[in-house]
Amino acid sequence: MKLLYSRPSPYSSKVRMSAHLCGFELDCVPTDTAAEGADLVDVNPVGKIPALILDDGSALYDSRVICEYLDRASGNLLIPQTLEAWTRTKRVEALADGMTEAVMATLYEVRYRPEEKRHQPWVDKQWRRAHRALDALEHEVAALPAALNLAHFAVASDLGWVQLRFPGSFETRNPGLAAWLERFASEHPDYAEMIPQA
Repeated sequence: MKLLYSRPSPYSSKVRMSAHLCGFELDCVPTDTAAEGADLVDVNPVGKIPALILDDGSALYDSRVICEYLDRASGNLLIPQTLEAWTRTKRVEALADGMTEAVMATLYEVRYRPEEKRHQPWVDKQWRRAHRALDALEHEVAALPAALNLAHFAVASDLGWVQLRFPGSFETRNPGLAAWLERFASEHPDYAEMIPQA
């Protein structure tokens, strides 16, 4: 299978970690979403990564759908199937990804809008959303099981992206998360290599 991805992308990171756990070797193809090239938009009309091209030529997107596919194709190695464990795993994934979506919105405001059109109250609202999510995640990671699953990968990928783009933005406020990410990287070096990088 071929994965259209970007090394800094937290969603690409989550998919790569998930595929590794599920035993799938992916042909990872660096892809520039800004170029809107045919190699991407012919696969995913929305023009976003990650996009997974299956062996039959069909494609899957976005990261949540891809991870669900990897889980089912592997016989549920990624997502616990008891109701309680499934609920916790998917809640943590949604919380981590939602936090990142809020922070990304602040990045895009600076990256794509001229300074005179930026709206600081809107940026502040996104950071409030992100900080609430980070505070909640600090409690959630303490209850994660020892065995790695999708929740671990979502948190590691999303925190890694925030550290990459906004270093110091949560480490003082959420030292438990900073310690968790450091421990994750130390204990799982093969997955640490997949954490978002410039």
